[in-house]
Amino acid sequence: MSDTQSTALTGAQLGVDARWEVRAWLMLGVAALAIAGVFALMLAVSRVPGTEDIVPWPLHFFEKGLVIHVVYSFVVWFLCMLGALMAATTHHLSGGRTLTRTAARSAVWMAAAAEILLAAPALQHNSVPSLNNYVPAIIDPMYYLGLVLLFMAMTFMVVRLLVAFLKRVYQPGPEGLGVVLTGVIYLFAFACLAVTFNLASGERASAELNERLFWGGGHVLQFVNTGLMLIAWYALASRAGRPVSAGVYFASAAALTLFALIGPLLYAIYPAFSPEQTQAFTDLQYLLGPAPIAVAAAVLLVRGGAAAPVDDAGRLARLALYLSMAVFFLGGFLGLFVDGADTRTPAHYHGVIGGVNLGLMGLTLVYLLPSLDRACALTRPLFVLFWLYGLGQALHSAGLFLAGGYGAPRKVAGDVAGLEALGAQIGLYGMGVGAVIAVAGGVMFIWFVGGALLRPEPAGQS
Repeated sequence: MSDTQSTALTGAQLGVDARWEVRAWLMLGVAALAIAGVFALMLAVSRVPGTEDIVPWPLHFFEKGLVIHVVYSFVVWFLCMLGALMAATTHHLSGGRTLTRTAARSAVWMAAAAEILLAAPALQHNSVPSLNNYVPAIIDPMYYLGLVLLFMAMTFMVVRLLVAFLKRVYQPGPEGLGVVLTGVIYLFAFACLAVTFNLASGERASAELNERLFWGGGHVLQFVNTGLMLIAWYALASRAGRPVSAGVYFASAAALTLFALIGPLLYAIYPAFSPEQTQAFTDLQYLLGPAPIAVAAAVLLVRGGAAAPVDDAGRLARLALYLSMAVFFLGGFLGLFVDGADTRTPAHYHGVIGGVNLGLMGLTLVYLLPSLDRACALTRPLFVLFWLYGLGQALHSAGLFLAGGYGAPRKVAGDVAGLEALGAQIGLYGMGVGAVIAVAGGVMFIWFVGGALLRPEPAGQS
């Protein structure tokens, strides 16, 4: 990448305010991963016989803890990464000028408050879990307020980014355009959520209502996640010596944006919440594939002029890129066989989300932390954590898929009655072992990145 193209991502021209914003969003993202991990551990402990006599677990804690784990690791984390990228891109586009500093920091604090409000209801007895798809919920006013704050904070960040883009001093470069387009996709998702919340106003909160509320917007949020991954792939490919044509990347990101636009249009085409609209949103997921396939093909088909990376950062970028693509496409392939009733469905989304995570983890370590002068030493453990997380997620997904083929139900606390077949047992053990390996890699990522972000501000930049 040329300097003009890279500054929107690497923050070469970012001032104090921009650095504060990017660091804050990264800290919120890492905190979300840590909270998701803590609840995953609590879920495991809560299933140990006898612990209910020692720990006063709230009613339905397993289901509530599962909600928190999913929302923080699949929704809050991704949106915080989008926030960090939008903050960096906004300041680059404006030529380093401070734009609405107070309001921008207010968005950060809104997201921070959201992280507290979303988790608190899980520790209460009188809240009710709702294991609906995409954005599972806890039926409690605090939880819904947390979602509103999070979505509004992101909406403000997108509007601010678009204003900076229209009044830009510097060109965004391919990555910057990718961030802008991903922000636009978020607005499409927000529009779906706004429409459904308006249509459902006055209805009593329930699991069935939450399924309708988040079905459309949740599907479009998957386009946001894919957009984030494409940004990471493009940047990592350049650093890894496998550069993707800017034209191919832009065409892929633009196509993804146009496909996402179909989401809000479905509310005009079909009656809201009708079976036809529900099926149309389900079919929309197939349009998530073309853009990643095009970018991955461009990476793999690079010929002359693609020099191998010669330093540790390039090798780490290459590892993150290839593992991300492998795990993502594994998840995508498994998705061709799901029916929503068994663990083949979580096998699919653990794979694709694991692929997105690997890309964002690489982006954080190779680009974002160095842009804040907080780079981690590129020692062997950093490479190991990618192997642990990538192979662990692949094994976890494969185990879920195999167990699901024998009828293992999803969204239950280990109910495996009747699954005595050898294949089912292999799948269940593979699922568990893969999860442990992936968690080890995730903990290492949180430890390294969290430590880098918590270090005192470099001299002369506070």
